[in-house]
Amino acid sequence: MSSPESTGQSAGFIALIGEPNAGKSTLLNRMVGAKVSIVTHKVQTTRARIRGVAMEGNAQLVFVDTPGLFQPRRRLDRAMVAAAWGGASDADVVVLLIEAHRGVTEGVERILEGLAEVGQGRKVALAINKIDRVEAPVLLGLTQKLNELYPFAETFMISAEKGHGVDVLRKWLADELPEGPWLYPEDQIADLPMRMIAAEMTREKLTLRLHQELPYQLTVETENWEERPDGSARVDQLVYVVRDGHKGIVLGNKGETIKAVGKAAREELEEFLGRRIHLFLQVKVRANWLEEAERYTEMGLDFKDGNT
Repeated sequence: MSSPESTGQSAGFIALIGEPNAGKSTLLNRMVGAKVSIVTHKVQTTRARIRGVAMEGNAQLVFVDTPGLFQPRRRLDRAMVAAAWGGASDADVVVLLIEAHRGVTEGVERILEGLAEVGQGRKVALAINKIDRVEAPVLLGLTQKLNELYPFAETFMISAEKGHGVDVLRKWLADELPEGPWLYPEDQIADLPMRMIAAEMTREKLTLRLHQELPYQLTVETENWEERPDGSARVDQLVYVVRDGHKGIVLGNKGETIKAVGKAAREELEEFLGRRIHLFLQVKVRANWLEEAERYTEMGLDFKDGNT
């Protein structure tokens, strides 16, 4: 592929794929230079195909941050995995992220099998993440093994958290994108509606605060967004849980948990938007939300993808 003229523009979609917790969201945020995708230490926290936009010279890199690829058990799991592979098959370039200290797990082997089909006709790069956790000989051995299992176009050693190697990866990606006009205005960093980003921020705070299994059984939706004359906005959100007992956990003693979550989410949203936000949270029990098509649409997923 000829590289674009210095005056010409290029743009394209880059899918970040990997197992849950491989560091895809951290890498996206590092590439874009702003917190766009939810980052927590729990697995399976990214549900929607969140896109972040980064500029590198005259190239516009549009990142598709996919849910982690894992062995699905429930409808929601299946819809998330379908979204991940869908994001990869729509992309111009795919980056497979692997944790250096975990190496070639069963999950990675399954992803490599899937790439045999999805990777056809597009460049697939390997990014070995969290390189500070292992010694150099281990990294070299892992690189060799993975490149024997799949014909990667290029291999990168990175630390998404610390930023090592990320610039080199971004420059390579920019050179691989097709020539053409930019897909988004230059100052736009994410194509998710602000309502969904706000809901993700609140869900992140709930996930961090509640360490039980509960986070996978709750969802947050922005029900109302009202712009005010003074430049601030009122944001009303609903937290859906599946059982009464869960509602009590989310509310906490005298409502202290939901208050702390609301405060943290509001502060982050204000910082993100650079203006005052009045955030109101309500917790509702909705026993079957995991089986409701509308909830999936709100998360940017396809309900039908969850069918067995």
